[in-house]
Amino acid sequence: MDLVADFLSRLVTQFQSPALAFLIGGMALAAFRSQLEIPDAIYKFAVFMLLMRIGIEGGLEIRDASFAEMLLPALVTIALGCLIVLLGRFTLAYLPGVKMEDAIATAGLFGAVSASTLAAAMVILEEEDIFYEAWVPALYPFMDIPALVLAIVLANLHLAKQDGASGNGPKIWSIIKDSLRGSALSALILGLALGLLTRPEQVFEGFYDPLFRGLLSILMLIMGMEAYQRLNELRKVAHWYAVYAFAAPLTHGLIAFGLGYLLHVTTGFSPGGVVLLSVLAGSSSDISGPPTLRAAIPTANPSSYIGSSTSIGTPVAIAIGIPLYLALAQMVF
Repeated sequence: MDLVADFLSRLVTQFQSPALAFLIGGMALAAFRSQLEIPDAIYKFAVFMLLMRIGIEGGLEIRDASFAEMLLPALVTIALGCLIVLLGRFTLAYLPGVKMEDAIATAGLFGAVSASTLAAAMVILEEEDIFYEAWVPALYPFMDIPALVLAIVLANLHLAKQDGASGNGPKIWSIIKDSLRGSALSALILGLALGLLTRPEQVFEGFYDPLFRGLLSILMLIMGMEAYQRLNELRKVAHWYAVYAFAAPLTHGLIAFGLGYLLHVTTGFSPGGVVLLSVLAGSSSDISGPPTLRAAIPTANPSSYIGSSTSIGTPVAIAIGIPLYLALAQMVF
C-alpha cells in the first residue's frame, strides 16, 4: 500500500512538474488546432544543447571515475538494449495484423534511448536532491547503438529470408557508423570527449547548465504537439501497437530496475543511478532512432514505430514511468 500511495503522490506531483506540464500543454495546443509553430531549427538547437550538457557532465565525471566502477553497468546497459529488441521480436511480431519488419523496427525504437525523457528524469532527480553518478547518462550510447543495430540486422535477415536472398546480409559496421554519425549521438559523444579530454568547467557552468531546464521545456512542448499529431498515424495500423506502446516502457523499465538493484548490491550503484537506468530502458528514441530505421528498414511502416513511440511510449515513460521508479526506489532503498 505504501508503494501505491507513494506512486500516486509522485504521479500527481509529476503532472505539476515543468517537463510533463509542457508535454501536456503541447498536446492540448495540437488538440485545439493551434497555429503555433516552433521552427525546426530551434528544436534541433534545443536537442543539441541538452545532449552537449549531458555529454560534458558525463565526461567530467568519467574523468574522475574508475573504469571498474563503470564496466558492469555498461555491460548491463548493452544487454538491456539487445533484450528489449528480442522481447519485441518474439512478442509483438506474433500478434494479429502485425508485420514482422514493423514489429522489429518498433522494438528497435523502444530499445533505443530518448534524450528528452532522460533529461526530464535528470531534472526531477536534481530537484529532489537524489544523488546519481554523473556518468550514468553517458550510458546512453551503450543501449542506443546495440538496440538499433540488432533491430536492423534482424529485420534485414527476415527480409532476405523472405526474398530467398543469400550473401547480402546487413553490413553491421556500416550501421554502427551511421548511428554514430547521427545528430543525437554525435552531440553526446562530442560532449563526452570535451568533458573527458579538456577543461570545459567554465563554459559548462556559465552556458550549458543554466539553459538546460528552459530548453528542455521547449523540447517537451514540441514533443507534446507531435505526440497528438502522431495519434492519427497510429490509428492506421494494428491496435496491438497501442497496447505494446503502453506496456513496453513500463515492462522494460521494471526489468532494468531489477538489474539495477543487483548492480546496487554488487557494486554500490546508487539508487538514483538505478532510477536513471530504468528511465533509459523505459524510454524510446525520438531523435536518432527514427531516421536511422527509416534508412535501414525502408519497408517498415513509420506510422507503426514512430506513432507508437511518440504518441504513447514517450508520454507513458515520462508521466507514469519516472514516478513509478522513484516510488520503487523509495520503498526498496
